Amino acid sequence: MRHTISVLVENKFGVLTRVAGLFSGRGYNIDSLNVAPTQDPSASRMTIVTRGDDATLEQIVKQLNKLVDVLKVQDFRDGEYIDRELVLVKVSVDSKTRAEVMQITDIFRAKIVDVQPASLTIEITGNESKTEKFLELMQTFGILDLTRTGKVALPRK
Repeated sequence: MRHTISVLVENKFGVLTRVAGLFSGRGYNIDSLNVAPTQDPSASRMTIVTRGDDATLEQIVKQLNKLVDVLKVQDFRDGEYIDRELVLVKVSVDSKTRAEVMQITDIFRAKIVDVQPASLTIEITGNESKTEKFLELMQTFGILDLTRTGKVALPRK
């Protein structure tokens, strides 16, 4: 089962290494990790997506809370949070497929950020199911390159 964990940490050198080390040292995998400063310059928010059962997740949360520079740990449950991901994808196009790719991009409220003779680079943001469906449709045209931010999340309350 996939879990999204928000970890508020002090914005200090080495904190990311300690958090990542906690996961690797205990054999837990990180599906995605996003770290950025918050409105408070002394704190950063890490959004970690990992897999495991409830007992594994409970262990991860306990271990994170023990780290010195960790201020707050939240295990997000469905419906309790808002999440988004940013994807940049370069798609192969020719004169026949360009219009179709542009139409699908428009339907998904994505944005074309670069136009080349044989490719379009598209920016899409949304929840995981939206971005996955868009990428699935782009596979038909040929994905030349791809990068994604990983999930970022905030609590609803």
